Amino acid sequence: MMLRLGVPSKGRLMEKTFDWFAARGVEIARTGDEREYAGHVSGVEDVRLLLLSAGEIPRELAAGRIHLGVTGTDLVREQIPGWERVVQELAPLGFGHADLVLAVPRAWVDVETPGDLDAAAAAFRAAHGHRLRIATKYHRLVRDYLRAEGVADYALVDSQGATEGTVANGTAEAIADITSSGETLRANHLRPLSTPPILRSEATLFRARGAEWSAGARAAIAALARRIGVEPGGD
Repeated sequence: MMLRLGVPSKGRLMEKTFDWFAARGVEIARTGDEREYAGHVSGVEDVRLLLLSAGEIPRELAAGRIHLGVTGTDLVREQIPGWERVVQELAPLGFGHADLVLAVPRAWVDVETPGDLDAAAAAFRAAHGHRLRIATKYHRLVRDYLRAEGVADYALVDSQGATEGTVANGTAEAIADITSSGETLRANHLRPLSTPPILRSEATLFRARGAEWSAGARAAIAALARRIGVEPGGD
């Protein structure tokens, strides 16, 4: 069985993933034009490249349909319950950095910490009769964080579009989203809490614990790991 490696199929994540492997002597590239999701690997034998969206890769890792995958730590930890039992981090790749932050309107000058947000949420519910709404795509991570910080009287609102615009649109009072520069938050008159982010994310090479690790797949990951300078992992 060939080792199945999933990498992002487009954009800067794809380009930087290709560059990272190339710098370590493994050439991975798309074959055909941008509409064709096929590719090849050279520099190590018995590795098959699969071009997938960054959001698909955690699902494919969890299902064991790919052996290795490059995606953001935020997506793995959000999409895979008990992720450490399902996948193994082999190497952070040093790009794709972003923070998952809680952000509130700039006008909320007294809200700097989760404790301040808890007080604001209680006051909001008393004044308006319903819970303070936080728009996010990251329900698992945000809920776990808020529980750990003792924040109550909130409701998570699903956002699959422009999360930063939900406050201005009146569909949420605060947001939790990924940001790299903070420019979009500022443009929408939002600011993150002054405390550390919920999660610091970056592109990472993951190994699927539940994939079919045949002798051929194990030999291929050992050869690939030697070439790129990481430990092959394994239970």
